[in-house]
Formats: sequence, structure tokens, C-alpha cells
Amino acid sequence: MAIRQIRLQGDEMLNKKARTVTTITPSMHDLLDDMLETMRAKDAVGLAAPQVGVLKRIVVVEFDDALYELINPEILETDGTQVSNEACLSVPGRSGDIERPFEVTVKAQNRHGEEYTIHADEFLASAICHELDHLEGKLFLETATNVQFITNEQAAARRKMHRNRRERRLRR
Repeated sequence: MAIRQIRLQGDEMLNKKARTVTTITPSMHDLLDDMLETMRAKDAVGLAAPQVGVLKRIVVVEFDDALYELINPEILETDGTQVSNEACLSVPGRSGDIERPFEVTVKAQNRHGEEYTIHADEFLASAICHELDHLEGKLFLETATNVQFITNEQAAARRKMHRNRRERRLRR
């Protein structure tokens, strides 16, 4: 496994639509492992393949006690709305409010090519939608309101919250 470099706002890769995965290969397993290691090293909740320079429809999201590896994810259904304050590894030092579905149902494949469905709500629904936007070449800043600069201390507090959540989960 390896920690990959995060592409930053202004990199044209982040504005391109990711391609469908047609065959899951051992190199895809390596990519998934690297994405997970990169996400954890950055104390993040999610990461999309375009953020590490791979234009494939692949996302990893880790929240509470679950890891979701989503290959070719597709939103099947949404319900309700919520406004969440989001930040992004590809847009360091900024946060903003964005309206997302309160609930989302997503169909995807796992690393073995098996199709599955996930139903998420609240924070997890927002995190999944945020990452799926990356697959469409969209950054959260495009639709966010109340965009603010966040200090290094505020960014560190967000990362600490995610790290503490992860550590509690690992102790179980």
C-alpha cells in the first residue's frame, strides 16, 4: 500500500468525468488499498479516484464501523434534504454549506465485482454524495454557499474528530 498525492483545485483532472470500470483487476485492488491508506493518513471520511489522479468511477468512504468500497456507484433514490458543512482534501483551507439528500440509496460493486446496495442517511449520505460528485468532475465549491476559509486549527479539529471516531471504532 502507498499514500498517493491528492490532486488540488485547479488540476484539470478534477473537472473530468470518471470512466466506468469494465474489469476489476489486481491493480484495482491495489488502488483501493492505496486510496484507503491515503484517506486514513489525511484523517478523511471519503476519497474518489480522480482525487489521486485515476479517472475511474471508484470511491472509498469510511464512517463509524463500516468501510464502503464503491465501484461504478449509481444513485438509485434520494429522499429529503439537509444542509451540511463540507470540506475537501482537494480544496484545502475552505469549507461551505451544501444541500444534499437526507437519505440516499446507492448501487455499486465491491472489489470482487459483486453488486450491492447501500442505504445511507444524514452524514454518511452527504459524504457519499460528495465523493460521487468527484466522479462527475464536480467540486463542492460549485454549489456551496457560505464558503469560508478555515484556519489550520479548524482543519486540524475536523481531522481530530474523524481520527477519534476511527479510533473508537477500532477499539470495538
